[in-house]
Amino acid sequence: MNALSHLIGMLRAPRQTLSEAIARPQPLRLAVLILSISAVCSVGFLMTRVGRLAGLDQQVRQLESMGTVVTDSLYAQLRAWQPYRPLLSAGAILLGWPVAWAAGAALILAVGRQADVTFAQVFSVLVHASSVFALRAVVAAPINYARESLGGATSLGVIVPGLGDATFAARLFGSIDIFALWWVALVAIGLGMLYRRRAASIARWLLGAYATGAAALALTQALRGGV
Repeated sequence: MNALSHLIGMLRAPRQTLSEAIARPQPLRLAVLILSISAVCSVGFLMTRVGRLAGLDQQVRQLESMGTVVTDSLYAQLRAWQPYRPLLSAGAILLGWPVAWAAGAALILAVGRQADVTFAQVFSVLVHASSVFALRAVVAAPINYARESLGGATSLGVIVPGLGDATFAARLFGSIDIFALWWVALVAIGLGMLYRRRAASIARWLLGAYATGAAALALTQALRGGV
């Protein structure tokens, strides 16, 4: 199977695709495809006028949520950095994601401690599960353009509107990404096959860690916002 077939397979028949990925862990081509799609979508959006303004607005909101007063001079500095935003975004994807995959695989391997499981197999599971992030990039780009906003296009907050932008519930749902939940489910399936354990038990641990991080982020933002 080529990289595109693997990507489509993860969306349509994940168990079969993961079985082949574990038996023959060669995820390099798929990793390149996922990174390319994600980087192109992100850079393409940020290079538009709408994307530049959305990126600037996101930075302002992030600084204000941390209690920083955005003065005229600081705003001017943020605007001056906008032309470099696409390059920074591409670098974060092309360099950051492989490092995250490798670190995640090393951590899982250390925690699992099973002799017949290799780093290449765990790494392959993480890469294959990340196929959903390539789909997210394709889905989020036009939504972000229509909303004239960056981020949150695929969060639970979109499905559950009307909670108020500054409430803890709104921040919590906004911190949970639908495609990240999908990724967790696929990783749980792959690790369950590798370690011969129930995917549901692994998913509970992964979802617990993800939910804890999202709740901590939402609580921090709510407290800084005065809620």
